[in-house]
Amino acid sequence: MAAPVKSVHIDEEAGQDDTSADGSDARPYNTLRFAFTQQPPTEKEGPQYLTRKKESSTEDGPNAVEAGSQWVPVTNSALKKAKKLFEQHQKKQAKSHELALHEKKEAEERQQALEVAKEVKISQDPKLPKAIKIRLNEKNPAAVKLRSGESMKDVDYSDGRGTRVRVTGRVHRLRPQKDVIFLTLQDGYGFLQCVLTGQLTKTYDAMTLTLETSIEMYGEMWEVPPKQHAPDDRELHADYFEVIGKAAGDKEAISTRVAANADPQTLLDNRHLVLRGENSSSVIKVRAAVLRAFRQTYEETTPTCLEVTPPSMVQTQVEGGSTLFEFNYYGEKAYLTQSSQLYLETCLASLGNVFCVAPSFRAEKSLTRRHLSEYTHIEAELDFITFEDLLAHLELVVCRVVEIALANPQIAQLVRNLNPSFEVPQRPFKRMRYSEAIDWLREHDIRTEDGELHVFGDDIAEAAERKMTDIINRPIFLTHFPVEIKAFYMKKDPADTRVTESVDCLMPGVGEIIGGSMRVDDYDELIAAYKRVGIDPAPYYWYTDQRKYGTSPHGGYGLGLERLLAWICGRYTVRECCLYPRFMNRCTP
Repeated sequence: MAAPVKSVHIDEEAGQDDTSADGSDARPYNTLRFAFTQQPPTEKEGPQYLTRKKESSTEDGPNAVEAGSQWVPVTNSALKKAKKLFEQHQKKQAKSHELALHEKKEAEERQQALEVAKEVKISQDPKLPKAIKIRLNEKNPAAVKLRSGESMKDVDYSDGRGTRVRVTGRVHRLRPQKDVIFLTLQDGYGFLQCVLTGQLTKTYDAMTLTLETSIEMYGEMWEVPPKQHAPDDRELHADYFEVIGKAAGDKEAISTRVAANADPQTLLDNRHLVLRGENSSSVIKVRAAVLRAFRQTYEETTPTCLEVTPPSMVQTQVEGGSTLFEFNYYGEKAYLTQSSQLYLETCLASLGNVFCVAPSFRAEKSLTRRHLSEYTHIEAELDFITFEDLLAHLELVVCRVVEIALANPQIAQLVRNLNPSFEVPQRPFKRMRYSEAIDWLREHDIRTEDGELHVFGDDIAEAAERKMTDIINRPIFLTHFPVEIKAFYMKKDPADTRVTESVDCLMPGVGEIIGGSMRVDDYDELIAAYKRVGIDPAPYYWYTDQRKYGTSPHGGYGLGLERLLAWICGRYTVRECCLYPRFMNRCTP
């Protein structure tokens, strides 16, 4: 007598697809697919798959029966579909198993190779010439001679051969091959491709090299073979190396921690590692060059501008109280500076034109791509000038700074790599009055954030301003803003007292990078300005005094260095243009 066929139960309502189920009537599975994986069908008489679904009752009254309360065989079509899915699952499992075996075999073979590699020892050949220590950017042919041509030897210091050098750096790129390892070192000054061959590739250190490992390398300098490429068209053929500091690998490898497609917050958390990348480090190098260029430009201007260093802890506001960082200063209320402008104005009488490069702080609850809570502010104040003098000075400074920075071939190449389409701005910049900008925005149907047409008196929003600038696609001096939307210290235009002698410099792709104006130079007008905006003049006595003791027509401006760099380097956000960005909810690392 044939053995009874085993039954496997599937209940789509009460079943479970986990280890708590065993396919019995009391503990059914939830799906047929899972049942197949736990109790698969066989070619011979296999298990019978039974199912039930909760459905409405077939009768009314006391004799009502749940239509889905009885176990019934699974339909042939459902069995066919489930079997197909099960076969696919089996193939996938078999492939995974095969891959796991292959990986295990490879891991065992690699471990065996590593054990052998631990026995491989290398040492410097005392017969080789003494190596000279160089930085990776050393290109002076008098100091470093490159070997050219071919040789049967990988290292050959006979007459006419390359200089033997000693270099240190970190592994920036790594390309191991069968009998050779290509790696590129960087040391902050340059890049150098190094080639390991022979016994050098068989050492434990060579076989376990990771990106960012610091290393000391000895070898002969070669020209790169024809049709091959390497930084500066040269490479070092190593005869000896030592690992100084091994970098983490596997799950902790730098390429995993700061992957190119990582979430922006992850990249910000790991900014200390992101800075090792070529783009980020290039931006910081351009930043340094631009700062040098500003100082040179201010030395070149006629008259020159003297650098001063105003305080960062203040008890007055410049740009409105809502953006002040307040702190307790020995029991008194104080703030981090929003701008050094007021202090610069006090220097004019005895020091002449002045400038500063200092941090400014704005407690703006803004997460736009051009806002930071701490940024580098380049500010200047100029004495005995007109508004037209101020505009001419701004054009000169912006253009001259770019010219000086790009005169350095290394910096010019970095900018080309970062922003291939960048061009030095041409003077004169486009002049556009605020009222003309309002008309332009209306004509092009670029609306306010509320969807309304712009009208005179609107504070043009960042998005509309940037869209206008990008369409015009050239530097713009946007001038003569209404008194009501500008700071209290800005001088009114004598020809139209509704507006100020003010200017914003707008750049394509970024928008405003400079804000400036002529300053109120009349004592009574300044007192009236304090009153108009509700500021107590008492704490500003030292600023007001400038109008009591020999006032003069003067003006100045503030330039956001990070915004200028975003324009030059083609960066999407100013957060990429400083070492460690600070903005709302971000004060680490």
